[in-house]
Amino acid sequence: MKQVLEYKVADLVPYINWSYFFHAWSLSGKSQEAQEELRHEAEAFLADNLSRYPVRAVFGLFDAQSEGDDIWVEGIRLPMLRQQRPSRPGAPCLCLADFIRPRSLGGMDRIGVFATSADKEMVLACPCDVYQHMMAQTLADRLAEAAAECMHQEVRRHYWGYAPHEELSMAELHAERFQGIRPAVGYPSLPDASINFLLNRLIDMGSIGIRLTESGMMQPHASVSGLLFAHPQARYFQLGKIDEEQLRDYARRRELPLALVRRFLQV
Repeated sequence: MKQVLEYKVADLVPYINWSYFFHAWSLSGKSQEAQEELRHEAEAFLADNLSRYPVRAVFGLFDAQSEGDDIWVEGIRLPMLRQQRPSRPGAPCLCLADFIRPRSLGGMDRIGVFATSADKEMVLACPCDVYQHMMAQTLADRLAEAAAECMHQEVRRHYWGYAPHEELSMAELHAERFQGIRPAVGYPSLPDASINFLLNRLIDMGSIGIRLTESGMMQPHASVSGLLFAHPQARYFQLGKIDEEQLRDYARRRELPLALVRRFLQV
């Protein structure tokens, strides 16, 4: 199944993780008073300048199987990368494919693919005022992330429905106390932005106004994409340095020239 959702800014404000907003303004670790003052300004700016713009999400839920370090979805191979060193002594070296049922066991598992984006006009608001323009950009980024949080909650409770009775506070949501994970493209376990070309074949990011650059980066910048896993033991992890052997194997599985993959991964 594939679903497109549209959110009003007011509905997403409770889902904003303000700690990342403060970090963007170099206020992490500063006084609570300074943070609260900026938050009040931001909330007023949202209401006065950005409330008329929509924030959109698209997601798909698909049958999936893993094979080695690959995830197969709708006949499309999604090559994943594996940790080179365990997070702690005795722990396994993880790969996102580990959280999907192996093809060798038979039967199908399920995976989610998603993207969210703030309306492109939102990030262009107030171009003549540097402060207000930065406010618009940083808030658009937070709204795209908030839409991903809200969408993921709806998927767990209703569309996928593997956690129908989940009741979490916003603090618990931001602390990721829910079952499953939502690794985003460009983050430590999924660092290759060009994987967006494969995800786009599954969910059509253009349906919510996202355009991909030649390297797979999303425009508008205030966009998020990634995968949804429901496995109870799924967790986030850092890949660490990608060595030459894995880089060559990954290029082979991506069916791309090694030099191009090296550029995509910046290694």
